Amino acid sequence: MKLGATLTPERLGQGTTIGFSFQIDAPAGEIPAPLTGVNLRYPENLGVATSGLGLATCSVARVEAFGPNHCPADSVMGSGSAIAEFPIGPKIARESAPVSIFRAPDENGQIALLLYVTAMNPVGVQIALPSLLLPAAAPFGGSVQIGVPLVPSFPDSAYVAVVQLTATLGPLGITYYERLQGRTIAYHPRGLLLPDSCPRGGFPFAAALSFADGSTASARTAVPCPSHVG
Repeated sequence: MKLGATLTPERLGQGTTIGFSFQIDAPAGEIPAPLTGVNLRYPENLGVATSGLGLATCSVARVEAFGPNHCPADSVMGSGSAIAEFPIGPKIARESAPVSIFRAPDENGQIALLLYVTAMNPVGVQIALPSLLLPAAAPFGGSVQIGVPLVPSFPDSAYVAVVQLTATLGPLGITYYERLQGRTIAYHPRGLLLPDSCPRGGFPFAAALSFADGSTASARTAVPCPSHVG
């Protein structure tokens, strides 16, 4: 398993967008076991609560009934893409699908997210991935816990196996709207606030994955400290 992470822009004391990606490898000619859960831990002292993101929410029921384009613009938290593999006869098929990330209604006082995957061809499915922002032990400040349901590639066929996920959480590419003096104003939310100082060794990230066969995988990485401030 390989884990990647970015902070864009990386300016201490200012807003940023977290980017993360992971890749699951398997022996040549094989498909990894279906992914069932992701626990992504991110650096401490990020201003998640003061990011200005997620001013509205979008429920699973709404997005499943009407599609991601009918979620409020101010509920968008990020975006990404996923790649899955599944067998078609003796061959291994790969499918890429966009991922939309929304703020969902809080659960038991915890910030909830909704990752919505829209796959079109050859497997036409829409998958809701419920997620929570939870505390994490130092040197991390919190974690994104993502549940991944088992999805058959075709009726009575093998489950699809996610082999790559790339996503951003933050204002990069996001536009919000507010009403001021009777006018609708477009703006970009500030984003997750980086602390004024960088921890020794850079900003740490870690991911732990769980699979349908009971196996697990983990990896760590760090975004190096910026070479200059500002």
